Amino acid sequence: MSKLAKDFRDFIMRGNVLDLAVAVVIGVAFNAVVNSLVDDVLMQIVAAIVGEPSFNDLTFDLNGSAIRYGAFLIALINFVIIAATLFLVIKAFEEMQKRRKSAGEDVAEDKSDEVVRLGEIRDVLSEGRA
Repeated sequence: MSKLAKDFRDFIMRGNVLDLAVAVVIGVAFNAVVNSLVDDVLMQIVAAIVGEPSFNDLTFDLNGSAIRYGAFLIALINFVIIAATLFLVIKAFEEMQKRRKSAGEDVAEDKSDEVVRLGEIRDVLSEGRA
């Protein structure tokens, strides 16, 4: 196997590349969910209120070119939904990490005498082997 092929294999087998691939696949699936939410739910509510079922047809002409500002509005709505969802997910993750960390500190402070003694015995035994 050539060095280039070995380097490429090592690169692909790294955890970061696999994590990125999973994130891309989940991102594509999430995009489909957001598009469905916007097109099938939110825009239908807007259509019930405004009477226009889709913003895609909203355009204006400028020197013979059609400016499709309706498609831009839909993309903007998609972006806001994705950004809000990511914000909520990150906030929930941070809160979970904070709770986990505080629970871990409580557990560390509440060690019983038996656990402390077992830890001391483990340390003595590991020093004796070295």
